[in-house]
Amino acid sequence: MSQDPEKVNMPRPELFDFHGVSMTRLFTDNWEEVQNFEARPDDILIATYPKAGTTWVSYILDLLYFGQTCPERQTTIPIFERVPFLEIFVPNLISGKDQAENLPTTPRLIKTHFPVQFVPKSFWEQNCKVVYVARNAKDNMVSYFYFSCMSQLQPEPGDWSSFFQKFLEGNCM
Repeated sequence: MSQDPEKVNMPRPELFDFHGVSMTRLFTDNWEEVQNFEARPDDILIATYPKAGTTWVSYILDLLYFGQTCPERQTTIPIFERVPFLEIFVPNLISGKDQAENLPTTPRLIKTHFPVQFVPKSFWEQNCKVVYVARNAKDNMVSYFYFSCMSQLQPEPGDWSSFFQKFLEGNCM
């Protein structure tokens, strides 16, 4: 079993420009392995902006696909293991890519916050289903700000005014 990446104690990451996108090393240190991920034709990719409903949609899809045949998984396996976060790489924990590869389910439900140009090409080559989730930008920004204040895996958000400006300029992870 892996550990919830949000529960790991480590210094906050720094934001940097990665091929024109603001990122942290938690999403780029495993870049080559993630880009070489081998999707299967029945994989389902949940693609969202952070704090736009990723977990909500993950629960819904997991229930739709496995709720009748394997209801105990809802109470015995945490959602971050049932629907791994493809690009996350926290040192000393199993990577999201490795979790996704080892999923015993068919289809495999996999989530990402990558922009479309960073999604591994195998998802397109295998013609996988993609569930894209968008949320009202104002609601998304408020949720993302409070999440960033709480989560040590996020860069320091600063005060509301500076976060607001960074969000509008696209300078958030």
